[in-house]
Amino acid sequence: MKRTRTTSALFATVALAATMAGCASNTTGPAATGNQPSGTITVFAAASLKATFTKLASDFEAKNPGTKVTLNFAGSSDLVTQITQGAPADVFASADTKNMTRLSDAKLVDGTATNFATNVLEIAVPPSNPASIASFADLGKPGVKVVVCAPQVPCGSAAETIETATGTTLKPVSEESSVTDVLGKVTSQEADAGLVYVTDIRNAGDRVKGIPFPESDKAVNTYPIATVGASKNKELAQAFIGMVTSSEGKKVLNGAGFGTP
Repeated sequence: MKRTRTTSALFATVALAATMAGCASNTTGPAATGNQPSGTITVFAAASLKATFTKLASDFEAKNPGTKVTLNFAGSSDLVTQITQGAPADVFASADTKNMTRLSDAKLVDGTATNFATNVLEIAVPPSNPASIASFADLGKPGVKVVVCAPQVPCGSAAETIETATGTTLKPVSEESSVTDVLGKVTSQEADAGLVYVTDIRNAGDRVKGIPFPESDKAVNTYPIATVGASKNKELAQAFIGMVTSSEGKKVLNGAGFGTP
């Protein structure tokens, strides 16, 4: 009986040691295996996403120490050209589905893009509204210096759609490569009016006056996001996309005036 008790005690000691070892392994395992995203990614994003993606990138880095998100903003069509020509990018966020489809058809993105936001156009004028713009039709009046995005840029394509739907013909004094360039022409008062997104006007504050118009619903732009196929850090790219499409990301986007797809 004495031997039995001794053997039982030994078994109990071994079992306890094994359990403690298992607990120690579970505590240190994730850190040791490197499950936490790390490294650097480059995000190519439409110019209209500058304010929101700068905020989201900062929040992402704060939540994931050891990561770095480099941002490149431009017109969606310019970004597609850059990626097609081999520019190093890990994530692409477009201001329309058309430009994302260009990359997808070229087999340059992974899987299916995720739609994460919508946006509509609004008229931006200097605070004093020197041309007395009150409607979309006013942009077509003689003598009005209006600036728009080039047709291949999502905001330019949207403007053309609204022109066709309303029968209004615009004669812009300038066609810009991004929506931020259009806004710049208005804030510097080089133009009487410009067609930009609702989100750009909200972000500009008192530098411009926004004039909404009902015909804007004729051209609602949907924003998709995807991992670029040539990405060297797809795990981190997917983690960032997860941040953008999460409830936290939607809160930042909605707060800036973006709609939900």
